[in-house]
Amino acid sequence: MRWPQVAAKTRNETNDALCAITLAMLRDVRGRPSDELLRQALRNWAFVVPRPELRTAPPEVRLALRWAARASRPLTDLLDPAVMRAVLQTLRLKQDGTVAAAETQRHKRMTLVNAVRYAIEQGGLRDDPFANVNWRIAKTVKQVDPRVVANPAQVRSLLHAVSYVGSYRRARGRRLVGLFAGMYYAGLRPEEAVAVTLPDCVLPAEGWGRVFLHVTRPQAGKKWTDTGCLHDERGLKGRPPGDTRPVPLPPELVALWRESAHTFGTADDGRLFFNERGGVLASSTYDRVWHEARELALPPGLLNTPLAARPYDLRHSALSTWLNAGVDPTEVAERAGNSVEVLMTKYAKCLYGRAAIANQRIEALLDEYH
Repeated sequence: MRWPQVAAKTRNETNDALCAITLAMLRDVRGRPSDELLRQALRNWAFVVPRPELRTAPPEVRLALRWAARASRPLTDLLDPAVMRAVLQTLRLKQDGTVAAAETQRHKRMTLVNAVRYAIEQGGLRDDPFANVNWRIAKTVKQVDPRVVANPAQVRSLLHAVSYVGSYRRARGRRLVGLFAGMYYAGLRPEEAVAVTLPDCVLPAEGWGRVFLHVTRPQAGKKWTDTGCLHDERGLKGRPPGDTRPVPLPPELVALWRESAHTFGTADDGRLFFNERGGVLASSTYDRVWHEARELALPPGLLNTPLAARPYDLRHSALSTWLNAGVDPTEVAERAGNSVEVLMTKYAKCLYGRAAIANQRIEALLDEYH
């Protein structure tokens, strides 16, 4: 019912949640397949739209699905508070038995809530089974770890190191310098950066430029997209379809993007950053380059820390830099495509080494009163 309306990544997450919910609803019936096989059968065959023809499935998958059909509890069992509580308790855990993050628990619970509401709507349940179960998930604020935030000097060193990754001819690293620079100097999300096209950019010979964002290319997996491609094509996060977000580009980034377009050209659809075949960059591709660049750029004392451990941390560093520069939070939120509330709860962190500067200023002021 929801598949056509939701993004590919949401389909993937909902599929994963439905697998966990279904496994929690299975009775102890003889002949149970392994959890791994059951999960594979549910994830790849039961909860995919359009559903693949079962006759094309491997024999062990068909057997697993038949067993699951026999072992599945009826929906009405959820009206028993003990059963509902047991299912909710299972959703607290990851596959390895450890406690899942609060956000993961919330997503799985909401998937169960949506399924129950749909069952009531379709007449499969007469009452709401959640009504008699008092269940709460601890509220947590997902803040950015300040240890991941790099200062401008460290980022410049990392970007310089990116250009040395791989051979000069293949330019495995050189073609990605501008991509990572966009995540830092413009605060772009990775799915925004890989979708930037030259026609949407204003890149003057001098001064600040601008990019008009309106498309993202989140990586979701071929199974979840309508096109069968690895990447989905979506609008901007948290905005109505067709909305545009203009983002100013500092001169340093403008120069890097101009150089990238001059050296490597663009993809057929105008994208500035692309793989060697002209396709959309996979996260595994730029993740590998970034990890190699960290090994080149960071001293041993920082290499094993979380500092800029992921490309996304460049965005965290960007927003923290803007806030530390005294930019109004409303302006920072507008450039980043966040609400001010999200900005201040998640991104208002100090730059690496900034605390030492603050300590010096406090100490100097205290010394004035000796």
